[in-house]
Amino acid sequence: MKRRDFLTASAAATTAALLPRFARGAVAPPSVAPLLKGQAEHVISIWLGGGMSQIDTFDPKRRGDPAKKLAGSYYGAIKTAVPGVEVCEHLPRLAPLMDRVTAVRTVHHDVIDEHAAATNRMHTGRIVSGTVVYPSIGSVVAHERRAMADGVPPYVLIGYPNLTRGPGFLGPRAGFLYLTDTSQGPAGLTRPDDIDAGRQSRREGLLAGLRAQHAPGPGDARAADYEAAIDQNLKLSGPEFMRSFKLEEEKAGLRAGYGGEFGQRCLLARRLVERGVRFIEVSHNLNFVNGTGWDVHNTGIKQQHGLIQELDVAMSALLDDLAARRLLDRTLIVVSSEFGRPPEFDSGGGRGHQGRTFTCVLAGGGLRHRGAYGETDELSKKVVRNPVSVPDFFATIHAALGIDYTKNLYDGDRPVPLTDGGQPIAALFG
Repeated sequence: MKRRDFLTASAAATTAALLPRFARGAVAPPSVAPLLKGQAEHVISIWLGGGMSQIDTFDPKRRGDPAKKLAGSYYGAIKTAVPGVEVCEHLPRLAPLMDRVTAVRTVHHDVIDEHAAATNRMHTGRIVSGTVVYPSIGSVVAHERRAMADGVPPYVLIGYPNLTRGPGFLGPRAGFLYLTDTSQGPAGLTRPDDIDAGRQSRREGLLAGLRAQHAPGPGDARAADYEAAIDQNLKLSGPEFMRSFKLEEEKAGLRAGYGGEFGQRCLLARRLVERGVRFIEVSHNLNFVNGTGWDVHNTGIKQQHGLIQELDVAMSALLDDLAARRLLDRTLIVVSSEFGRPPEFDSGGGRGHQGRTFTCVLAGGGLRHRGAYGETDELSKKVVRNPVSVPDFFATIHAALGIDYTKNLYDGDRPVPLTDGGQPIAALFG
């Protein structure tokens, strides 16, 4: 072989070796799936603290009997608007609306079946870490989408505040505004009766002088965040946003249709959506009016039907109200709990805790609903088909809002995957 021919052949061989395998005739690697992206603008997240029993609500099975220690559902089941999908007999108003709803029956996590740890998991999507304080899903949505209007918070909590609902490493700008009494609004924003407009103006002038003397230095991000929070709170205390909490402006019939205390929180959530709030969490049964809430150990289960009926009345009214205002496709309703309940009855006739499979619910939000998604075994103890991890469930929420669920957030220089690798439920899109 001549020297020129040798060099030409060698260069060709080297180039071929450097080309991707598929360019040399091998099978191409699988392409990355395109991001799923919905068009929802808001989330109303209904939190059933204590552990909603999936087998007694949205995943009914054969009828059980605590007296005979026969595992199974505590109540009978009824048909819904979706053929083959049944729900508990105490959900008669939601049953004809299930074509707008998907009960995700195969949510699961491996967190110890203890309330605090599981509540953290179902708000942050992570287990508790000693090195990172993870943000809640409400704070992530607030961080990614912000409020839709000036002078409105991106995230409102109608319930008691705690760390699991907070912004974690995202900082106070992604935090929540909270209230527990729908008749008064947030206590920290409600102006006392003796503070008129003139006095408020003088107070704000004094605050401005103090802030000018102690402005944060360059690079002091934490102080700057708190300065921004002060500015936002001053806007929120104005009459325009505070009007959101005047439920008496609603027609009496509509208010009555939402039901009692919990229903009024759901009505307030709808008003906050209209104002431009992105994420509202509504806690149910704040003060455990039935003695145990959704944590139905022992005889607590005897009052469980009251909670289910409250949920039925309020959620069905919310769906109808949002639809009438053409807001349902833009508002994703999420119902979640820290875990579910096993089919077996405890010694007192109630139920224990179960995280290996339970139900969370999605409604509205422009999704392609199907009544139910996923399948559990004959007693709702194990996942049979289409498991949904907590990161998957969170990714579905983010995708519905058009948020890139594959991106990283940053705790300083440390990248933190938005959903810990979750993949949305593709069947609900498209």
